[in-house]
Amino acid sequence: MMDLTGVRQVQARIAQLQEQFGMPGNIPGANFPKTLEKEIQKTMGGEAGKAVTQAEKTQPLPDVQKTEPVKGKAKADKVMGNLPLADQNLSTLIESAARKYKVDPKLVAAVAEVESNGRQEAVSQAGAIGVMQLMPDTAASLGVDPYNKQQNVEGGAKYLRQMLDTFGGDLKKAVAAYNAGPGAVKAYGGIPPYKETQNYVNKVLDIYR
Repeated sequence: MMDLTGVRQVQARIAQLQEQFGMPGNIPGANFPKTLEKEIQKTMGGEAGKAVTQAEKTQPLPDVQKTEPVKGKAKADKVMGNLPLADQNLSTLIESAARKYKVDPKLVAAVAEVESNGRQEAVSQAGAIGVMQLMPDTAASLGVDPYNKQQNVEGGAKYLRQMLDTFGGDLKKAVAAYNAGPGAVKAYGGIPPYKETQNYVNKVLDIYR
């Protein structure tokens, strides 16, 4: 059924105007049609505006565009500054051990990342154990239990400190010695010509820097 509400409102408004203009001194003359037309447009315009507004309200909201999560760089910082390790507990152990032996925690973390990907359960074919991949005899000389996560990390930090001291703070030689042993580094006067050791040094320093 057609809604005649707007028409009735116009008719009522016309009656009001006629009554108003019928009073003495208020005869509009030729302006009456224009005034009447304006009133009709005003009334009808209000109804149309309401209809449009209601139509807008009933329109479904557009779908919110979904954005893909931003993928970080392969070497993006993961925890505690530049430490490339996601294990918060391990990061705490590394910071503590690094502070104890005055080694840059980022260097300890980089070695842990390359050695075992930060995993205490890692054991190499050669028998190296834990986060810092300590050989049993090396762990014994350092006075640590390689199967204990905290002691393993402390042993690795302590060994790095020893290698840095042995080679006068030379970072490349110290890292190479951690992998190949100080004897090999001394024998070759630098990084030994072992592909494994060369790759190892590059990986550690790449993460560290």
